[in-house]
Amino acid sequence: MSETNPNNAPDFRCGTAAIVGRPNVGKSTLVNALVGVRLSIIGPKPQTTRHRILGIVSKPQGQILLLDTPGLHANGARAINRQLNRAARNAAAEADVCVHLIEAGRWTDEDQLVRKVLADSARPRLLVLNKVDAQKDKKQLLPFLQKVGGDDFYAGVFLISARRRDGVDALEKAIIERLPPGPAQYVEEEFTDRSERFLAAELIREQLMLRLGQELPYAATVEIESFADSEGGLSEIHAAIWVEREGQKAIVIGKGGEQLKAIGSAARLAMNRLFGRRVHLKLWVKVRENWCDDEAALQRFGYAE
Repeated sequence: MSETNPNNAPDFRCGTAAIVGRPNVGKSTLVNALVGVRLSIIGPKPQTTRHRILGIVSKPQGQILLLDTPGLHANGARAINRQLNRAARNAAAEADVCVHLIEAGRWTDEDQLVRKVLADSARPRLLVLNKVDAQKDKKQLLPFLQKVGGDDFYAGVFLISARRRDGVDALEKAIIERLPPGPAQYVEEEFTDRSERFLAAELIREQLMLRLGQELPYAATVEIESFADSEGGLSEIHAAIWVEREGQKAIVIGKGGEQLKAIGSAARLAMNRLFGRRVHLKLWVKVRENWCDDEAALQRFGYAE
């Protein structure tokens, strides 16, 4: 663990805040807005986030250790679905503050499932309505607020647009106020405890989701096979894209290899920006049948806690 912040005041606060919610409500977008860095990958499909990712927010008043979690969902048919739910439940159970993110104007059975999970925690709970900017009739939000946040289950209710960062500062302040007193656990410049190796794999998977989400919603994952830095400021990264069937391999490669080339090019540019140096990326596509239901494969690919 890194050395603590030398500027800690006696009333400084530090602790974990889990961002929980059903799939596709904007949890990763909120984490990125709070951290100020594009840490968590974002995609149009549910369950883009598959890992519990730590984002670090350092302010003069305190340090928030944000936990971006997979979306809690009712589908437990496959081993990977069950593992994603376990990761989200564990984060909610361990956090000092739980932030329940929902879509403004919409409450589903899966939102109710998240509330039920949070009922098991005695820690402060905040309800956050996201995508407020997409609401055409803002007058409808008041009765909706009364319906979902009118009792004392939540310690506070906030309206935000994570995409536009509207309302995020007030939420940040409320989280810090509810963290336990204590020194910072990371230096101010750090924004995650995840390695560049992990982030590289996520950036490749993001491009898979953006370009092939319809064909490969859950069937693809990424494994970094080698990651080496040279003296000239160049990182050489070799990565394998794993799919479940030969037909999916053909989809990822594309005609004449064009799809794989486009995925690699976009991921490489994203790594250049995030790492602040040049990256040389080589990709291969490999097949492991039904890896989403294979506990050993889930362990190997980093999905088992």
